[in-house]
Amino acid sequence: MAGNRRILRRIANRAAESFGRRLRRLRLERGWTQVELARRANINQGFLSQIERDEKLPSTRMLDALATALEVPQAVLLGAGADHDAPQRLDTRELPLFGTIPAGPPSESQEQLEMFPVLRHQWSPDFYCLRLEFDSMEPTLKPGDIVLVHYRPDVDPEHVPGRICACLVNGQPTLKRVWVEWRGDDRLIVLRGDNPRTQPVLVDTTADFSIQGIVVRLVGRDL
Repeated sequence: MAGNRRILRRIANRAAESFGRRLRRLRLERGWTQVELARRANINQGFLSQIERDEKLPSTRMLDALATALEVPQAVLLGAGADHDAPQRLDTRELPLFGTIPAGPPSESQEQLEMFPVLRHQWSPDFYCLRLEFDSMEPTLKPGDIVLVHYRPDVDPEHVPGRICACLVNGQPTLKRVWVEWRGDDRLIVLRGDNPRTQPVLVDTTADFSIQGIVVRLVGRDL
């Protein structure tokens, strides 16, 4: 009976946890300092400290980064019921992993591909994974990162302003944020990297340009 009461008390305490206290508990269970978790999630340690003190709430993107770093479903961080707080095996499926942006449907590629495991809810037949090689998207994305890409051939650039997209410009692959500017009646597509040292690429109507996919999220990073 005493053992059952302790278990029930522990479940009740966890259900009453704030987000910050739950995050701190998960961090300490792994023996990590705030500095270590901030490094693994690539977020600011000072902001992480404010989250753990329940002074700030994470953005959707930051929540995903924390869950990825802690290797738990987001539901565990959000405390969606006692069952979610119990350790569970992550259910994964595999997607093709490309080393460069494919110039067609990923399922029809003739490349020798690796496969990369993603959480089941991230899997879709029109998704694929891409390993980055260059630093044009630093500090958001780093060389060696693996991102999840939604294959969206020929989506109109005006429909994805500011999104990180896998593009082909005159047959050359590039990963950049996409913007559209109008100069009179002429539409100009501007491709910008997050690295301030990377010059923007200006694409006019004479270029052979297409968006092959939209980066959805970061799914892998070497530490």
